[in-house]
Amino acid sequence: MAGRRGALIVLEGVDRAGKTTQSRKLVAALCAAGQRAELLRFPERSTEIGKLLSSYLEKKSEVEDHSVHLLFSANRWEQVPLIKEKLNQGITLIVDRYAFSGVAFTNAKENFSLDWCKQPDVGLPKPDLVVFLHLKLAEAVERGGFGRERYEDGAFQERALRCFYHLMEDRTLNWKMVDASKSIEDVHKEICALSEDIIQTVARRPLGKLWT
Repeated sequence: MAGRRGALIVLEGVDRAGKTTQSRKLVAALCAAGQRAELLRFPERSTEIGKLLSSYLEKKSEVEDHSVHLLFSANRWEQVPLIKEKLNQGITLIVDRYAFSGVAFTNAKENFSLDWCKQPDVGLPKPDLVVFLHLKLAEAVERGGFGRERYEDGAFQERALRCFYHLMEDRTLNWKMVDASKSIEDVHKEICALSEDIIQTVARRPLGKLWT
């Protein structure tokens, strides 16, 4: 097993697409199959930066738009040593949201170019697989809890979705789209198959850098 690294697998999608549910189910399934796997979520709300972001997302505080974008990025960077350490130990990391959400949600605001939004995350560990849970916004709005947090607004999510589509055109990344309107179990099976394949494929490959 020497030299085998874990895979970095990211789940992305609009709010309420089922990322958290599917991330947890995937970790449980991989562990049950004898793989070493752990869950990471962004923002990581337990750090000092994460606490600021949590307050912002829950609409308890205001942060200027450029500043909050940089804070979200900083929240990812502060986890990089841990991410690299875990992967090098052969642990596969399932990540609920990553830089792509950060870019899409800031780009959905007025007067933010895609290039500016991407810049702070250039060089982050590059995911081996990005699973995009695709869900029509009308369905997302009907799911429980939509609207509680700051960005859970239909028109805003529509703009963010357009940015996600733009990001998916990047052929240097391994994007896979999954229909999130299917049953939880069917979505889970599809993600499991994609993940098991990539874990074997990247075991002896070096970890890449995002957008470099």
